[in-house]
Amino acid sequence: MIAITRKAGVLSLLLPVLISCTDTPVREEKEKDSFTAQVDSVLGLMTLEEKIGQTVLFTSGWDVTGPSMDDNYREYIENGSVGAVFNAFTTTYNRELQQVAVEHTRLGIPLLFGYDVIHGHRTIFPIPLGESASWDLGLMEKTARIAAVEASAEGINWTFAPMVDVARDARWGRIAEGAGEDTYLGSLIAKARVKGFQGDDLAANNTILACAKHYAAYGAALAGRDYNTVDMSENEFRTTYLPPFKAAHDVGVATFMNSFNDLNGVPATGNSFLLRDILKGDWDFDGFVVTDYTSINEMVPHGYARDEKHAGEIAMNAGVDMDMQGGIYMKYLKQSIQEGKVSEKDLNDAVRRILDMKFRLGLFEDPYRYMDKTREKEEVLSEEHLEVARDAARKSMVLLKNDKEVLPLKQGARIALVGPLVKDEKNIIGNWAAAGDREGTAVSVFEAFEERLGKDNVLYAEGCKVLGEDTSGFKDAIAVARKADVVVMVVGELEGMTGEAASRTDINIPGKQKELIKAVKETGKPVILVLMNGRPLTLEWENKTADAILEAWWPGTMGGYAVADVLYGDYNPAGKLTVSFPRAVGQLPLYYNHKNTGRPIQPEDPDQKYVSRYLYTPNTPLYPFGYGLSYTSFAYEVSTDKQTLVPGETLTITAKVTNTGERDGEEIVQLYVHDKVASVTPPVKALKGFEKIFLKKGETKSVKFELTAEDLKFFNPELEWIYEPGMFELFVGGHSDMPFTHTFELKTE
Repeated sequence: MIAITRKAGVLSLLLPVLISCTDTPVREEKEKDSFTAQVDSVLGLMTLEEKIGQTVLFTSGWDVTGPSMDDNYREYIENGSVGAVFNAFTTTYNRELQQVAVEHTRLGIPLLFGYDVIHGHRTIFPIPLGESASWDLGLMEKTARIAAVEASAEGINWTFAPMVDVARDARWGRIAEGAGEDTYLGSLIAKARVKGFQGDDLAANNTILACAKHYAAYGAALAGRDYNTVDMSENEFRTTYLPPFKAAHDVGVATFMNSFNDLNGVPATGNSFLLRDILKGDWDFDGFVVTDYTSINEMVPHGYARDEKHAGEIAMNAGVDMDMQGGIYMKYLKQSIQEGKVSEKDLNDAVRRILDMKFRLGLFEDPYRYMDKTREKEEVLSEEHLEVARDAARKSMVLLKNDKEVLPLKQGARIALVGPLVKDEKNIIGNWAAAGDREGTAVSVFEAFEERLGKDNVLYAEGCKVLGEDTSGFKDAIAVARKADVVVMVVGELEGMTGEAASRTDINIPGKQKELIKAVKETGKPVILVLMNGRPLTLEWENKTADAILEAWWPGTMGGYAVADVLYGDYNPAGKLTVSFPRAVGQLPLYYNHKNTGRPIQPEDPDQKYVSRYLYTPNTPLYPFGYGLSYTSFAYEVSTDKQTLVPGETLTITAKVTNTGERDGEEIVQLYVHDKVASVTPPVKALKGFEKIFLKKGETKSVKFELTAEDLKFFNPELEWIYEPGMFELFVGGHSDMPFTHTFELKTE
């Protein structure tokens, strides 16, 4: 517990005056979500040291019983040297810290409390990559909303999410945190998640600041190695990696976090092109920028700064407003300003941005508004939230294979559950699982099957661990498999094998799990693989061996129930991949909307040599972007209303989709377009629209897409955002690997 000496700060005494002066104008400013007058009033009261304090963010630390504050950090808060704290939550603990800031400092400026609420707070949803496979924007906004409701009930008012990095290399562990490989889809998901976190009113007590990260191009780290260099043309940067950040900005994201990587030789933390020119210049961003963990300090080993003081000067001059954990601004910024190395005007701008967000959150009116024990008790892990988690998990799962309709499981069939993750409750909620409970709340696959079938009707053997060489459990696995009609094997990665600092050069199913699958398959029983992982895996052997494969990702708190729902057909799987699964790691980076070469493969001549190909592996992925099976089937009939498009008009594409199978189900209808010739080589295809529809068996629905010249724009060699006349082709279907069926011409004269 923190001992608190109650003392009203100067600001707390003046605050009623600041808020009530010029009563009507201030009310109008609030309606416009503008707090300029109040911010300037507070700024005018601050010393240089207090201003610098607002730019400092420190972690509270963590111990076995919960968050804990180092005495030094308490001292920093008491003397106004810290403006925000992260890794602190629960109403009791955060109230204590807020009291230190509000009641025991000269000005009483409230703290921001940040936390990595990535895919849920207490109620954990599927990892973001998995959830993106639902292609359900409304669902993703809802899960972010629930995460904000729970987090805000426990004292948190700022999340370091969403991650909006486009990622095309499955070796990169942080691919798990984003929305996959496509810029268009990733931009829409970025908007949905920001809207979910921030809601319609930041001053509401159940909304939190969102943070678009990692700015920018972090997903393109060379060789998929975390923190590594990024080097690309500005055209590629603006075309592929920048748009999701712009999308987040356009829906009002409150904060940005810079990335660890350098971009074309300049670390993102000190990159004025990213921060001053684009973000705060071209986009007129009015929130604030926070570093990633100690990334100012890291400009020294980057070879970009002489020492930490120099690094801090580079960062502030480039436009970084808040320093996470590095302590650089706290140690050196005053000296740098006194020496004229940093302008106090830039510091004032940073402080204004931070204070503005504290006003928008309503912290100056009530610094304890996010510390509500009643809400904490009633809303955290509520039945409603858990039901949404179950629904999100099953909607995120992707059926990759289903030979001879071995799925759904037949009622009455004797099931053997085999594998190291059958009883797992720790890994099932995935990496970056915030305050999720890994030992009691999460539902394992075993628990869900036992509840469904009864304790005496579930055969089980672990077989082996995820990692390690011990195969002594194979004997038990084979024995239970022989007693069963069908074997469900739950295999995959440990949660720490994907995520930050978890890059892999081998993305096979790890350990002895493949050997376990082989041993069980040799019993002659049908084998269904349930994969729990945070990235695409190389599954060529498994695809040939298993009878069915369900990609469950790390599905979250209610993951076990969701797996059972899908395997038994209570829910017809409808997820579609948002990232390509390679055949071999040597294909990486791999993505559907690549460009052609001057020597592309000709399908009619598969034995050609002097073309862009591998010697023994196809160029194509094992499972392409947009791919996912269902327990039913769908047929498409596509038409267009014209063959010529001119600016100002609309081309309408109509897809009549029929459920031709025997089960009701959902289909994600996808539109792809290819510009045949352009002044910059175009991708072979690009997603331009999608719609998720539900069809009863035998039912037909029409899905309409509208294209305009604006949808066909690209950056030309001069980096102008233009469209050009020419021929285009398109198709509408269930995944990206389908032939073009229609053409149209864009005419500009």
